[in-house]
Amino acid sequence: MLGKLLDIRSQDSTLMKLSTGKQWGVSRARWPVKSAHFLADLLKNAEANADTKGLDTGALIVKHIQVNQAPKGRRRTYRAHGRINPYMTNPCHIELILTEGEEVVQKAPVAKETHLSSRQRGTQIRRALIEA
Repeated sequence: MLGKLLDIRSQDSTLMKLSTGKQWGVSRARWPVKSAHFLADLLKNAEANADTKGLDTGALIVKHIQVNQAPKGRRRTYRAHGRINPYMTNPCHIELILTEGEEVVQKAPVAKETHLSSRQRGTQIRRALIEA
């Protein structure tokens, strides 16, 4: 994961073109080393937490992972000749849920319910009252 090239399609055209993107048939790609290191550290921490709780770390699977925006940081850095430049940060919150892979629960069969409008429900009630 740390040394793998990532295909970037959702970004704008400000990314430079790389010849190494030819493997995936794209012209724009990048190596997200910093993000991959953060995620690897988070997975390592989650594995240590699972080991502390007594779970089998060999059977862990990632059930859910989600990255949400955090409040942006806005600081300032002081430069020469009285200038001030912004020092911006764009942090994030990462949700990560690991479960043991052996414990898979099948979804219970659900009876299909028909969704009726209020007019259709009223008609059913009237018919039931007439028949009774």
